[in-house]
Amino acid sequence: MDGWMPGDRVIYTAGAYDLFHVGHVDFLEKAKTFGDYLIVGIHSDRIVNQYKGSNHPIMNIHERVLSLLACRYVDEVVISAPYAITLELMNHFKVSVVIHGRTPYDPDVDGRDPYEVPKGLEKFQQIDTGNPMSTQDIITRIINNRLAYETRNQRKQANEAAAYAAFEKLKAEGLQESPAIDTD
Repeated sequence: MDGWMPGDRVIYTAGAYDLFHVGHVDFLEKAKTFGDYLIVGIHSDRIVNQYKGSNHPIMNIHERVLSLLACRYVDEVVISAPYAITLELMNHFKVSVVIHGRTPYDPDVDGRDPYEVPKGLEKFQQIDTGNPMSTQDIITRIINNRLAYETRNQRKQANEAAAYAAFEKLKAEGLQESPAIDTD
């Protein structure tokens, strides 16, 4: 672990980190205050899809890893981290505390709490940064903006079709050109 020194307090957190946003940055900044060296586990695309559902993640694992590596608070990234935090992982990285944010999480495939091990060791801390931003908020905003765009364009198309039909009707009645406007 480059940059890690014996005696450093190691913080571990894991997640999808999809559509990396300011909520993630605020969380990682606060997590970093719990120790000296922040390790972030990033779940594989398959794991994220399994727990978040179809169409997730939006960004592939390579894009998500690059986003995390660009964050100043992250010291190391564990690619394809396990969903459930194991004793082996905690011992390997000499984890002092495991941090989780306010987002709800599902039980693992065995129906167990993925934070069972760090909770049992009293090395689990849940934090709230006060930032309400979430990946789902961004996805919802994108969908709502797309729906508004489609509605607006359908309305424009209907208005254009009505104007064209009116013009064709006038043309059929013998009025080929728009009447001249007298400017005198």
